[in-house]
Amino acid sequence: MIEFTSGDRYLFNEGTHKQLYKKFGSFVVRDNEEVLGTYFCVYAPHASKVCVVGDFNHWNGTHHEMRRDDGIWSLFIPGIGEGSIYKYEIVTAFGQTILKADPYAFYAEQRPNTASIVYDIEGFEWTDAEWAKKRQFSNIFEEPLNIYELHLGSWRRNKELVESETFHSYTEIMDELIEYVLEHSYTHIELMPLYEHPFDGSWGYQATGYYAASSRYGEPKDLMMLINRCHEAGIGVIMDWVPGHFCRDAHGLFKFDGEAVYEYPYEDIAVSEWGTGNFDLGKGTVRSFLISNALFWMKYYHVDGFRVDAVANMIYWDGNKSRGVNHGAVEFIQKLNEAVFLEDDKILMIAEDSTSYPLVTAPVSVGGLGFSYKWNMGWMNDTLDYIELDNIYRPYHHNYITFAMAYAYSENFVLPFSHDEVVHGKKSLVDKAPGDYWQKLAQFRLLCTYQMTLPGKKLNFMANEIAQFHEWKDKEQVDWHLLKYPAHDASNRYIKDLNKLYLNEPALWELDHSFEGFEWIDVNNNEQSIFSYIRKCKNADEFVVVVLNFKPVPYHKYRVGVPCFGEYTEALNSDRDYYHGSNQYNGLPLVAKKGMTHGKPYYIEVTIPPYGATIFKYRPLEEETEVEEGLEVELA
Repeated sequence: MIEFTSGDRYLFNEGTHKQLYKKFGSFVVRDNEEVLGTYFCVYAPHASKVCVVGDFNHWNGTHHEMRRDDGIWSLFIPGIGEGSIYKYEIVTAFGQTILKADPYAFYAEQRPNTASIVYDIEGFEWTDAEWAKKRQFSNIFEEPLNIYELHLGSWRRNKELVESETFHSYTEIMDELIEYVLEHSYTHIELMPLYEHPFDGSWGYQATGYYAASSRYGEPKDLMMLINRCHEAGIGVIMDWVPGHFCRDAHGLFKFDGEAVYEYPYEDIAVSEWGTGNFDLGKGTVRSFLISNALFWMKYYHVDGFRVDAVANMIYWDGNKSRGVNHGAVEFIQKLNEAVFLEDDKILMIAEDSTSYPLVTAPVSVGGLGFSYKWNMGWMNDTLDYIELDNIYRPYHHNYITFAMAYAYSENFVLPFSHDEVVHGKKSLVDKAPGDYWQKLAQFRLLCTYQMTLPGKKLNFMANEIAQFHEWKDKEQVDWHLLKYPAHDASNRYIKDLNKLYLNEPALWELDHSFEGFEWIDVNNNEQSIFSYIRKCKNADEFVVVVLNFKPVPYHKYRVGVPCFGEYTEALNSDRDYYHGSNQYNGLPLVAKKGMTHGKPYYIEVTIPPYGATIFKYRPLEEETEVEEGLEVELA
C-alpha cells in the first residue's frame, strides 16, 4: 500500500518533494490483505470532511469517507479499478459541500464533463533510446534549434470535426504531423498546453488537471505514443507549461477545500489579470506540486523541454513592475530550474518573459533564474513594428532593426513569431506588411530570412510557413487550401528551403551566443533600408554574407564589403521566380575584388532584389587568382 510518510510530509511542506505524483491521486493497488482496489489520496488542509464519490457509489460518499492525517486525506476502496470515474466531495470548514476533481489525476472525462478517471500511467513501452542517447551528448547552444509551435486542436480539423466540436486524436494526427515537420526541417515541435482544461477557447492556458493529458485528444498513453514517434523520427518535443496561474472553474484548484490551498490567500493578488487564480509560489506545498509536475512530464512523457508561460507575471506581483519583485516566485523559479536540470541537464527551459529582468538565462549559482533560453520579445516587437511601416517611413526607424544586436548576447534568446502575434486583430505575419499581394508575400519571405539569419534560436507558429493571410482561428484548421495557389505554394517552398539551409549551415547557429558569430557589414544604410552582415562559425572559412533590402527597389552591381578574397555563391535568394519573386538574382559565383568597402579589404558586386533577401556562401580561393580592382564607381 502507498503511504505518505513523515519524510514525505516534511519535503512536501518544505517545497522540495519531487515525486508527489506517486503519493497523491488514485492508484490501482492491493491492500495488505492482497485485495485489489483503488487507493485515493488528496490534500485538503481546511476541510472538515472528505469523501470519494463516483460512478461506483452512485455519487454518494456516505460509505467512502476518507481518513484525515493533518490535512492529508486517504482511503482504499476495494473492488474498483481503472476507468472508474470519481471526484472528491469536500465539506469545508464553513459547512459547505463542494465537488472537486483530483488535482493529481492522470486522466479526466472529456469536456463538458469534469470528473477524474482512475488510470494506470505505468507500462508504456518506449522505443526512443537512440534519441535519448543522442540528446545526452548534445550541446543545444551550438546546434540548430528551429521550433514549430502548434495548437494540436486546430492544426488539422475538418468541417465535420468542427461541427461536432471534436478533434483528431493524438494517434490520428501523429503520422501526418511528423511527416510535415520533417519535410519542413524543423528540429522541435512546441505543443500548446495539453494538460486538462475545461474551455477550448483558453487554448490550454487555464488548466484544472496538471497531471492529466487532455482527454479531448485521447488517452495519456496515446500522447506518449505521439512523443515516442517524434523521437524516433528525430524530432524534439517541447511542452507549453503554465506554473503561474490556473483555471477558477468550480471543480478545479481554486479554493480547493473552501479556502486558499493553491492560490494566494489575499484578494488583491489571488486573481490574475486574466481572471485566473495565481499560484502562491512562495508556499512549500505549491512548489512541491509544480516541481513534481514538471518532473512528471519528463519521466512519463519524455518531454524535451518546457516553454514556461507568463514569467513576467511571476517575477513581478501580478506582472506589474511598479508593485515590485515577487521574491517568493523568483525563488520558486530558481528551485524549479535547479530541480529539472538536476534530473536532466539537457532539458530545455524556455522563459516567455517580456520584461528586462536581468540574468533570466544565467545559472542560479550566479544569481540568475536558471532558464536555458528566453523569448526575445523586444526583438519581436521592434521587428514587427518595422515590417508594418510603409517603406517610405522605414529610413526613419532604422534602429528598429539594428537595436537588437545591442543586447543580443545579454541572454540566450529564442526569436519568436508565436501564436500571440497572429490573433486578436494583430493580423497574420504576411498581412502585417504593407503593399499589394505580391509585395506582402515578398516582405514575408524577407522577414523570415531576417529571423533565420540573426543570432538566436528560432520559433514560428503554425501557418506562418504557408503565408496564411487570416489570423489564427482556434476553432478551425490552418488554411491548407492556400497551398493550391501558386503564390502560397511558392512561399511555402521558400520556407522549406530556408529551414533546410539553416539546418545545414553551421554559420547560422554554431556561434549564436558568441560575439564572434556575427559582424555587421553595413549597419548605417538607412536611406535605402539595406542591412548586410556576416554570420560565422568555428571554422573561419565557413561564413555566410546576408543582404536584406526592405525597399521595393532592386539594385545592380551594388558593392558589399567582404573580409576575405574568394568566391561568394548565392545560396538562397527570396526573389527567385520559383518563390513567386521577380527573379533578380546572382547566377554565377561572385569573385571578390580588392578595394576597401564598408571597412572591409574586399568587395563583391551583387544584385539586390526588391523586398528581397540574399544569402551568399563563401569559398576561399588561392591568392594568385585574385581579381584586381577596376575603376571604382560610387553607388548610392
